[in-house]
Amino acid sequence: MGGQDRPRRPTISDVAATAGVSVKTVSRVINNVPTVRPELVEQVLSAVGELGFRRNDMASSLRSGRRTATIGLIIEDLANPFYSVIAAAVAKVARSHDTHLITVSSEEDPELEHRQFLELCQRRVDGLIIVPAGSDHSYTRSEAEMGMRMVFLDRPPSGILADSVVIDNARGAQAGIEDLLAAGHSRIGVITDSSTIYTARERLAGVRTALTGAGIPYDDSLVRVGAAHPEEAAEAVANMLDGTDPPTAFFTGNNRITVGAIQELCRRGHDAALVGFDDFELSTLMPRPLTVIAYDVQELGRAAAVRLFERIGGDASWPSETVIDTRLIRRGIEPLKP
Repeated sequence: MGGQDRPRRPTISDVAATAGVSVKTVSRVINNVPTVRPELVEQVLSAVGELGFRRNDMASSLRSGRRTATIGLIIEDLANPFYSVIAAAVAKVARSHDTHLITVSSEEDPELEHRQFLELCQRRVDGLIIVPAGSDHSYTRSEAEMGMRMVFLDRPPSGILADSVVIDNARGAQAGIEDLLAAGHSRIGVITDSSTIYTARERLAGVRTALTGAGIPYDDSLVRVGAAHPEEAAEAVANMLDGTDPPTAFFTGNNRITVGAIQELCRRGHDAALVGFDDFELSTLMPRPLTVIAYDVQELGRAAAVRLFERIGGDASWPSETVIDTRLIRRGIEPLKP
């Protein structure tokens, strides 16, 4: 078995030979040219079915310069449910346009994002939706000038004017902190992702705005920046609670940080209040009360895809920014009273 040649895909020449017609006739049939005689069409279609021939639409499109009916989506982390929902929403819009979606993950690596961008452009996708990992997207300018349509999702681009769809990060974080302040908390531990990430910076800016508005000084000892994983978030919570003047509440900057914070609070049986950015799966079943700063993730992906297909369809208007609103939602389960 191992020494046998691997079966090859049938070619257009194989179809022509089986049907007893020219390659040109086969090409005209599979491209639905109406002038081919019915009996020849039947011969070609019979050969196509017998051989299992599949037309290479991508190669045909590249040769002709027509659309490839594919778009690309560059996201951060395939393991994060947030991006799974985004990808599903984009795919649904793509299907409605008879278009295939190619999804890749940059893993928060700007260099990998750059390489994936170039590879998708080489595939001649009709457009790209990009969740930026890097802070400079001027490298996309040459492809944009040659007609590549792009929409940036969750974070705006830098170094190029392009459409973007973002969350109202600052206002959402501000509302979350104001909610804790209204409940009587003045020492609030803040745990966010890396300050190199746009969403983390915006959410931290919202925290500052809320504290300033309440006349409460911004205390660096209550802020941890750079918690990329639940384990790091749990450690940050532990360190703050072990301090001499621990916080009575926590604000967490994304869903993974929230999960880590809950793990540590539950481990200790601590009743600190918690507000976290991003809703997440099973948040209603968390064994303690919490508040999430929620938004329509599906709409985030849908809006980006709709905008991209508007561009593919010929919309040449000035680049726009679409902002998705947030809202506070109570989650978790109240503890049973003794």
